[in-house]
Amino acid sequence: MKQIEKYQNLINIHKDEFEKYYNSLISYNENVNLTAITNKEEVYIKHFLDSILGIDEIKKNSTVIDIGAGAGFPSLPIKIVRPDINLTMLDSLNKRVNFLNKICTELNIKSTNIHARAEDYINDYREKFDVALARAVANLTTLVEYLLPYVKVGGIVLAYKGSNYNDELNDSARAIEILGGKHIKTLSFNLPNNFGERNIIVIEKIKNTPKKYPRNKNLPKLQPIK
Repeated sequence: MKQIEKYQNLINIHKDEFEKYYNSLISYNENVNLTAITNKEEVYIKHFLDSILGIDEIKKNSTVIDIGAGAGFPSLPIKIVRPDINLTMLDSLNKRVNFLNKICTELNIKSTNIHARAEDYINDYREKFDVALARAVANLTTLVEYLLPYVKVGGIVLAYKGSNYNDELNDSARAIEILGGKHIKTLSFNLPNNFGERNIIVIEKIKNTPKKYPRNKNLPKLQPIK
């Protein structure tokens, strides 16, 4: 398990931005369901700290896309502590995208926030990004079909998972290979205050993804690659 003190220090360095983020999140959440977690300590650990645990894998000035960004996790906390990245956040629900636009304006953060499904937005952005990431969106086999097509050869996928990631990783081995990826490592952390375990699966893109992926009509979820 990796030590996370340095990540906690980054949260403290950017405490003003994270305080604005927290207040806006809680306010907006009263009308639009963005998160079930509203306790301040839990938000700071389970959302903010948790999100930035993958930053060391992201090279300077990388282009990054967050698929199913929701309330901005994990990519917006990453952008706060790593302003060098060029960020795109994608979500299928317009109410969430409206929140992303609002919070980016409040934090003076430049980000391209898109209301679209991953299988539709891919048409113009296939293999355009250095990094694709997601947290709590889908089973890994489904997730890699959405993420890997966006990544350049030589880029990476960061998939944020909980403690039971091994079965998902084993089940997704064939999909990762077909889609042009290779699992290179998994980063494991214990969150403070017994708030659980975070595992970040790192997949390198080693060859081009076949053009037929991702499939539409929700097939990555309904009929995952076996």
